Amino acid sequence: MLAPLTNSQIRKFKAAAQLLEPMLKVGKAGLSEGFIRTVSDTLAQHELVKIKFADLKDQKKELAPLLAEKTGSHLIMRVGNVMVLHRPRPAADETRHPAGGAQGPIASSDGR
Repeated sequence: MLAPLTNSQIRKFKAAAQLLEPMLKVGKAGLSEGFIRTVSDTLAQHELVKIKFADLKDQKKELAPLLAEKTGSHLIMRVGNVMVLHRPRPAADETRHPAGGAQGPIASSDGR
């Protein structure tokens, strides 16, 4: 179970979401197992994900909270045909990649 977000956190995520373009689109297949897995994988990488309803627009009020539940994320907002989900990264990820998530030396394009 996710810890509830404070109003301050929700405002921060809404502000950040304004700058995002939709990363995924809900199509004719709806909330298929494959789509739910893709959303979950995207949340693992980005924490904050904007999703657009390309189809099933008449069902978005029911599908948005259902998708949040199935992906273990918070529904930050749903405006028009767009929804924003947030799922914090597990604490283990922060300890594995300290200082900005660097995983090792990065080779430059000039071979140095």
